[in-house]
This record gives sequence, C-alpha cells and structure tokens, in this order.
Amino acid sequence: MKKVRNIVVIVLSVICVGILVFLLWNLRSTEESAQEIIPEVQPEPMSEQSVSDSDVSGNGAENSADPTELPETEESEPVKTEDPVEQRAEELLAGMTLEEKVGQMFIARCPETDAASKVTQYHLGGYILFARDFTGKTKEEVTAAIQSYQNAAKVPLLIGVDEEGGTVNRVSKNANLRETPFASPQELYAQGGWDLIRSDTQEKCQLLQSLGINLNFAPVCDVSQDPQDFIYARSFGQDAEQTTEYVRTVVQTMSQEQMGSVLKHFPGYGNNSDTHTGIAYDERPIERFVNSDFLPFQAGIDAGADMVLVAHNVVSCMDDQVPASISLPVHNILRNELGFDGVIITDDLVMEGVRQFAGDAEIAVRAVQAGNDMLCCTDFEVQVPAVIKAVETGEITEECLNESVLRILKMKIKLGIIADYQNFSQ
Repeated sequence: MKKVRNIVVIVLSVICVGILVFLLWNLRSTEESAQEIIPEVQPEPMSEQSVSDSDVSGNGAENSADPTELPETEESEPVKTEDPVEQRAEELLAGMTLEEKVGQMFIARCPETDAASKVTQYHLGGYILFARDFTGKTKEEVTAAIQSYQNAAKVPLLIGVDEEGGTVNRVSKNANLRETPFASPQELYAQGGWDLIRSDTQEKCQLLQSLGINLNFAPVCDVSQDPQDFIYARSFGQDAEQTTEYVRTVVQTMSQEQMGSVLKHFPGYGNNSDTHTGIAYDERPIERFVNSDFLPFQAGIDAGADMVLVAHNVVSCMDDQVPASISLPVHNILRNELGFDGVIITDDLVMEGVRQFAGDAEIAVRAVQAGNDMLCCTDFEVQVPAVIKAVETGEITEECLNESVLRILKMKIKLGIIADYQNFSQ
C-alpha cells in the first residue's frame, strides 16, 4: 500500500512540473509574438536643420495635426516708409560740396551791388530784403531783381523780409506795391478781431509771394503789455494767453498759404532795451519764461512754424555769460524743452548786442557751435569763409553741419521752394 502511494506522489509531481513548464513556454511564446506584431520604435535623432525647419514652418508634427489648421507663419517686421521730403533732402545733401553746405547756412542782407553774382560765389541759402530793396521800385522791377537772384542759385533761395505790420514794414511802405502799409497786430485786432488777423495775414502772404518772397520774419511772439517796453509796438500788446492765440492763428494761416514763418525773438524779449544799439541783460527768473514768455513760442511750434529766431539778449537765468543767440543752453531749451526740430536762426549778427562779444568771423563760428542752423548776417563775405575754415579744422563737426543743412533743405522742399527735385537735380 505504501508503495502504491509513493508511485502516485511521483506521478503527480511529474504532472505538476509538466504543467509549469508548459505555462512558462506559453508565456514566452506570447511575448515573442507581441514583439513581432509591435516592434520597438527607436526615435531617430533630428539634425539641426530639421529642428530649425520645424520651428519655422510648423510642420514638425504634420501627420498628427488637424488638417484644417493653417501652418503658423513668422511675423514680418513692419516696413519702414521713408519720408519723401527727408529722402529728397538727403539726396541733395549727398551731392553738395563743403562750400555749398556752409553757404546754405547764411541768409544775408542783400548787397546793393553784384547781388546775383555773390549768390553763386558764396552758395548762399537766401537773402533778406530791407526797405532799400523796394523803395521807389515797381512791382516788375522788384520781381525781376528777385528772379535774377534765384537764377544765380544752384539751390533755390529763401527770400525773406520783415513784414510784421505797423512800425516794421519793408514792402507795403512802397505805394507801388500796396496803397497803404499793413497795420499793426494791435490795430487789426481792435478793428476786427481774429477774422481780420487771418485775412490780413492771408493778404500779406499773397502780396509777398507775388513778388517772389517766400519767407516772412513774423509773427512777433514777445509778450508785452507795457507801452514803455522797446518791443511793445511790435508785439500783440496783450497777456501770454492772448498772445499765444495770436501766434497760433498767424502761423496756421501762413502755413495754409505756404509762406515760411519765423517765431521771434526767443526766448522772449520782455522789457529789455534795443539790442540793435547795445547789450541787453534780462534778469527775470526762469518761472517767468515758463509761465509766460515760452507759451506763444510753444503754440507757434505746435502749429508748424518753420523757423525760430533767437535774440541777442543775455538771459541770466539760462546763461549769464553770452547773448542767447550764441548760447548753447538757450538752444538746448528750445530743442529739448519746447521740442522744436525746425530751423533755428540768429538775429542779425551785425547788431551791437552781439558784436561786443566777438569779431565778425568768430561770432559766426560761435553761432554755429551754439546750435544755430542759419545765420542772419550782413558780413557774409567774411563769415562764410570763417565757418568753412572752422569745419576744416574741426572746430565745427561735419555731422553738425550736415544736420543743419538737412533741416534747411527739408524746409525749402516743404515750402515748395525746391519744387521739382527731379528737374532741379538734373
């Protein structure tokens, strides 16, 4: 009996071992079959080019992407549109000699003899005409003379006058050109308010343009309410707020008529004495300028004035050493505080208020160094060569020169003085 039991145990053990072997073999076969059906996928390394292309084109996962989605596109940089006025001015500047560039910086008092030939000789930027250039002449004589100056110029000229109305008129005092002289701003406003200010400004522009004049040294922006002030008769005669409205009205009207405008006399004349005959010292605090004198200038700048004329007053709160016209701090205020990016011009450098600080040649160089783009002068035959020499020696940088001339050319193009650049350049 015991022997039979041992045999049964052995048989059962063999069966168990066989079942275990069978199960193990079956499991291994299943794994091998699975590997044959789904082989292991090893990711292939991507090249730098494929990564870059995928990033740019957005096609790195195109097999799994929604076919309705458009691929991402790279945003293009905004196209910079060149200002046509600046482009034309730069083209013209690039073709100019040193002598031609420096000449553009001078608007000279028109000489009594050889005016046309001196335009060519000194490459002048323009002439300013005074009463002597109109007295006793007919309209035809005036226009013929001005045209002869333009014919002599390689770059068309600024032809300017002081036709303020009232005590300062160059053209309308000649009865051949207008029956009566233009009235002062104070008289006009008293008679007809802002409407008469506008219509008078329009008439001025049209008369000047009919003669070939393209620049009027107006409006006077100085705030003065005291009849004893030197500048009072030429001013609007009212407070800063009313003077600001006057300046804005005149500049806007001149701009509509395409007449060049000049804001004067920066930084504000106040109650100072006449700088034609001597030095004027202005001791007023900076707050007075900020709260009053600057306001009409700011209005004119915002209205699109073409030029700002800087006076010869020594303004202590800005620069107590030299006149405003040759002061770098004063010019920095005009550029940086008031934001003027047009043409800055000196008052006439022959005036005693500035001549007592330097000789004719030196004063012209110092005026450019201070930040003036144009010099209003009488002694251009001395001062043009002096500025050329200063550029050659490095006292004035060519970068500074180019910036000024570019502003002048842009203004001439804007005003239609350089009317057809293609024909002109040929």
